[in-house]
Amino acid sequence: MTQIDFHTNISDKFLYTCRLVRKARAAQRQIVILSSSAEDLATLDRALWTFSEHDFLPHVRAGDPLAAQTPVILAADEETGWPHHQILINLSGKAPQHFARFERMFEIISLADDDKAGGRDRYRFYQQRGYPLTHFVADNV
Repeated sequence: MTQIDFHTNISDKFLYTCRLVRKARAAQRQIVILSSSAEDLATLDRALWTFSEHDFLPHVRAGDPLAAQTPVILAADEETGWPHHQILINLSGKAPQHFARFERMFEIISLADDDKAGGRDRYRFYQQRGYPLTHFVADNV
């Protein structure tokens, strides 16, 4: 069963996601990052290339010919098949259709009120279906 981790109180979702990807890659995990916005994916793409001069986080868009050999996949929708199912980072603002295919999913919730409300709804959705949930509140001091 998919382990679902909620990370809330996030001031910069893209920077936070980059750090999470770096940590997962250090553990040799494969990651899919789902967003509902092509603009957000473009921002995340740039962030993954530039956030640390000491870390290389190879990534491609879903559907790219190199996706099967690339450890980090950026996806704007669930229509394109994803080549791996270890970690899903959900930035889409909704419950992904196929999240149960993954070993683990991270829900990244920002400080925005609408994001918080959507996160609460998704938490209840997963909880009602019996998924194991954890909650981490980021310290943005």
